[in-house]
Amino acid sequence: MPFRIALSGLNAASSDLKVTGNNIANAGTNGFKSSRAEFADVYATSLGGVSNTAVGGGVRLAQVAQQFAQGNIEFTNNNLDLAINGEGFYVLDDGGSSVYTRAGAFKVDRDGYVVNSSSQRLQVFSPIAGSSTNFNTGSLNDLQISLTEGAPNATSSVNMSINLNASDTSAGAIGAFDPASPATYDYSTSYTIYDSLGAQHTATMYFLKDNATNNTWHTWLYADNGTASTNVTQGGGTASSTLTFASDGSLATVNGGVATSLTYDNLAMTNGAAPLAMTLDYSALTQFGGDFAVNGLSQDGFATGRLTGLDLDSTGVVSARYTNGQSTALGKVALANFANVQGLRQLGETNWAETFGSGGALVGEAGTASFGLIQSGALESSNVDIAEQLINLITAQRNFQANSQVISTADTVTQTIINIR
Repeated sequence: MPFRIALSGLNAASSDLKVTGNNIANAGTNGFKSSRAEFADVYATSLGGVSNTAVGGGVRLAQVAQQFAQGNIEFTNNNLDLAINGEGFYVLDDGGSSVYTRAGAFKVDRDGYVVNSSSQRLQVFSPIAGSSTNFNTGSLNDLQISLTEGAPNATSSVNMSINLNASDTSAGAIGAFDPASPATYDYSTSYTIYDSLGAQHTATMYFLKDNATNNTWHTWLYADNGTASTNVTQGGGTASSTLTFASDGSLATVNGGVATSLTYDNLAMTNGAAPLAMTLDYSALTQFGGDFAVNGLSQDGFATGRLTGLDLDSTGVVSARYTNGQSTALGKVALANFANVQGLRQLGETNWAETFGSGGALVGEAGTASFGLIQSGALESSNVDIAEQLINLITAQRNFQANSQVISTADTVTQTIINIR
């Protein structure tokens, strides 16, 4: 009996050494979670229970419990290195089945998918069509980076903040306006617009004060030296649009109507692009006594763009940056959590799988509910404490030696009995 008890102790100490050795071996493994050997004593029981004088039968390994404490976050120079600060696991697609990990060292494969070293694809919530801030959290999809050029966007809206000098005297008569002759208008300002093919064009606004009517100005819009047609009054450049201002300098009417914008709906392009339909927002135009000033001028068009980089915020939104200055949301990294994370089954490669004991995966967004935040350009290191593991080694070694001594002592006692004559 002492031999079996001591043997169970040797096996327990050996298991403890293995667990400790595995922890030490993975001290540099990103996303690794250390384990702890847990033991239970053994008693031979019967229907009547264990008597008060029963001697235990040794020890057994009850569980190798994973310790999911947060590891240190170490910063890197790769935007696709991701670390979770808090609870949660990345969801990966492994040939159709879902696996979970805390190791966030990702890269882009030749097909543009974001994968780990095992080619498992990172799962995200896809953007809802027409939105860059709302995501479809009802389904998961592979995160794929498109390497093609971003599509252009034709200019449809122009916002301008301009002050027209109320003290000016008109440069000339309305009928004498000629964009090639600066003497026939008071002010002009130019800005870039884009057609449906992404080609740039220069749009120029001309302003002429009406000397016959107070607080009245006339405007013309030209693009690439060709006059824009409009659904209001423009006609081949022979007639102007009329702006009137109130006594406080604010815009009162556009072409006689109470409006703050003017729409040009057939700005013809000569390069095969579709005609532009463009609305000019005049709501910020003023007529004060100060100098002519262009305080703001913006439009919503842009040219084609090539991918220049990826950004990822703390909530997991992955955005692609393009050379045209635009940024497009590609998806939002999905995180999963479990009621009992220690019930997860280890798969190796710092991956875990869902089990009955862990409960079903609760999938959500970073920064909500129990989910932590995501740090881009960083990795979570192993949570193994080397100093603690070295002490565990000493303890396991002493336990092993002590159980060996039990066997030696039991052998001596047995030899003594055998030698009795």
